[in-house]
Amino acid sequence: MTVDAIFPVFKKALPAIKKNVALSRYTTFKIGGAATYFLATSEKSDIVKALKIAKKYQLPYFILGGGSNLLVSDKGFSGLVVKIQAPVKPLIVKKGNVVEVMAGVPMSKLVAFCVANSLQGLEWAGGLPGTFGGAVRGNAGAFGGETKDAILEVLVLDDALKLRKLSQKQCQFSYRNSIVKQKNWIIISAKIVLKKGDKKIISQIAKANMQYRKDKHPLEYPNAGSIFKNQNVTDFSKEHQTMLLKVVKKDPFPVVPVAYLLSELGVKGNTVGKAQVSPKHPNFIVNLGGAKAEDVLRIIENNKKHIKEVYGVELEQEVQFLD
Repeated sequence: MTVDAIFPVFKKALPAIKKNVALSRYTTFKIGGAATYFLATSEKSDIVKALKIAKKYQLPYFILGGGSNLLVSDKGFSGLVVKIQAPVKPLIVKKGNVVEVMAGVPMSKLVAFCVANSLQGLEWAGGLPGTFGGAVRGNAGAFGGETKDAILEVLVLDDALKLRKLSQKQCQFSYRNSIVKQKNWIIISAKIVLKKGDKKIISQIAKANMQYRKDKHPLEYPNAGSIFKNQNVTDFSKEHQTMLLKVVKKDPFPVVPVAYLLSELGVKGNTVGKAQVSPKHPNFIVNLGGAKAEDVLRIIENNKKHIKEVYGVELEQEVQFLD
């Protein structure tokens, strides 16, 4: 069956599904072509229906959250994209200090909820883009905190589209990674455990982190966040470790900020087409307006090559490429 012929099958089961939707509208980079099929939903049953059809007809599929760590090909995606949205209500269910959060809830709303309810443990996420599901999947972190620190359990759909409840240990969290990410499972919701705290202090920390991002990150342009993961100190030669000792930070283990390495190489402001290495923060690539994915990819490869030549380490991308 042709791709076009599958559309009536989708439409019958899922009236809300759309065809040839520009993905640039749904990513923070504002780059990328169209998805053949696109479904925005918060309903687990709709997700399962859509993916069962995709699997039946061997159609590639991709699960989209907030689109904040994503670069989409200029050619788009020949398959099904399911965007996980936050339900109208309840967004967040609170029982004591245990909070159940649906995957599609924006991190900004979750942090605001924690502040309003005097719950501490996610202040580090002040200003963090994207959705809660994406943060869990990639074990997002900043300012010494990580998503895994608050996780009690995670509800996922596995390869067979069966529900699984994973404990924090079963999630196998590591630096910007988890078993959910490795196996490409789909997060439905998760329970987090927080602590009662001083509302004023929690608010101050969250706001300070938001302000730091505004001051240090190029939020005035579309971007996908940090392009590369910070580099483990142990990946460098002894000579380079000594040279870089002054810039090592804990994140959550000793790392060398990639922004520092790129700054030392003088790549700030380098431009390919309408994509640019941010002069403000060189681990960000910004869309100056009309940038193409191929422009961004060229900058990524150039920066990886330069770092390898000078420091002997292989940078690992934090931003996912969808083609």
